[in-house]
Amino acid sequence: MYRKRAIEKTILQTDRTFKAILVTGARQVGKSTLLRHLFEKDDYYTFDDLLLRQEILREPGLFFRNHMPPVTLDEVQYISELFSYIKMECDRREEKGLIRMTGSQKYHLMKNISESLAGRVAILDMWGLSLREWRDDHFDMPFLPTENYLKERKETSSRCDHLWELIHRGSYPALLDQDVPWQTFFSSYVQTYIERDVNELTQIKDKLKFTQFLTVAATRTGQMLNYSSMADQLDISVSTVKEWISILETSGILYLLQPFSNSALTRAIKTPKLYFCDTGLACYLMRYPTPETAMNGAMAGAIFETFVMAEIIKSYANAGIDYRMIMSYYRGKDKIRRKVEGGDTAKAAEIDLIIEKC
Repeated sequence: MYRKRAIEKTILQTDRTFKAILVTGARQVGKSTLLRHLFEKDDYYTFDDLLLRQEILREPGLFFRNHMPPVTLDEVQYISELFSYIKMECDRREEKGLIRMTGSQKYHLMKNISESLAGRVAILDMWGLSLREWRDDHFDMPFLPTENYLKERKETSSRCDHLWELIHRGSYPALLDQDVPWQTFFSSYVQTYIERDVNELTQIKDKLKFTQFLTVAATRTGQMLNYSSMADQLDISVSTVKEWISILETSGILYLLQPFSNSALTRAIKTPKLYFCDTGLACYLMRYPTPETAMNGAMAGAIFETFVMAEIIKSYANAGIDYRMIMSYYRGKDKIRRKVEGGDTAKAAEIDLIIEKC
């Protein structure tokens, strides 16, 4: 059964003003299902189909002669040879909403987009199900810690009595079906991710080591990124850690929250914070088999912070707002001294999340 997604309105509005749109995001977040639902009358082609990819490799110029827009193209990271023809198709036609695309690998996509489709394509970032979507709450304002926002939010919000069950379950739409085994789903997801997407980005020789790296990265969610510490823990080089972090970010597995940048704040720490995009995947990698073990485990605070961060980001991504440009955190090198139980304690000055709103 199809579940209405909060980003639908943004996609339809964007489709009316651009000739091409590209919806990016991790595998299994529902990109293909969404576009097929919204544009069900369009022809749909998936480049997971090896035969279709081979046809394009042999003669990419024939594709749009045989398949006239409007069309939906799924997993376009596999067919970079087609991008110049997408550009030509956009340039020779006046209509909007010609080509709708999905892609799961942002790094290669962005390179091809910048070279071939700059100014012709709108790029939208899609995440997994938000708490609002889980609960069929159609409130669509991006989060802001303001009195006006809280007043409007209160009209549709309600108490969530099973929050840790949702945190542990994760945000992939397939898991809406309670009959889907949680352990089996994530085991298959990790195996497929390594076999397909990681090898598309770079050839990982030691797949067991990369799986261990995924677990180590999950245990660092909600923390400042320390490449050297991760390298020491896994006995690999810092350059390898940086490459693998880039792969996880590229394929939508994790998000790096950048530090606040202001030349006046010369004593600010300039290290990003690492967050997993899906708390269910993080729980699986950290070996928390039930909501209770996650809620009572040593990482409970970090998992909850990760969930909150993801929910805030989703509220902006679903509205078509580039959250990367307006979100950051701050931690200073100066210490804040406070009296605690009669003694002095020193704590680094910190703001977990800064949202810059004009």
